[in-house]
Amino acid sequence: MMPRAAAPRAARGKPARRQQPPAVARSLALFMLLGPVVPRGMFGGWGFFLDGTMIALVAGEALYLKTDATTRPRFEAAGSEAFVYRSRKGPVAMSYWRAPAGSEADPGAMLPWAELAVAAARRAATRKASRQQR
Repeated sequence: MMPRAAAPRAARGKPARRQQPPAVARSLALFMLLGPVVPRGMFGGWGFFLDGTMIALVAGEALYLKTDATTRPRFEAAGSEAFVYRSRKGPVAMSYWRAPAGSEADPGAMLPWAELAVAAARRAATRKASRQQR
């Protein structure tokens, strides 16, 4: 008697893992100098997390980094644009901005921009935690 093949993950009640597209692997390599960045598939794109905080996302082939009022002017000056998605009510701009031209050349070129993203993400997490304590 031949052994039965295992049922696919989805058939066993567990969601199937998404295959990482090449843009995710390229982006992950760019973050290697930051530490253990973990990609997670979400909403048709991919989020990148450092110490549980989302610092970046990939949508299609584009890498976007977390910004805030402190870091956004640097991204604007570099010619970057905000990540915008379409909702039922119209376009919504997020606090993630396209990685500046040249920053995706290698991890060293990405590092200063990634550090800005980490700082913005940590400030946002701190603000969120203080709002929840009230």
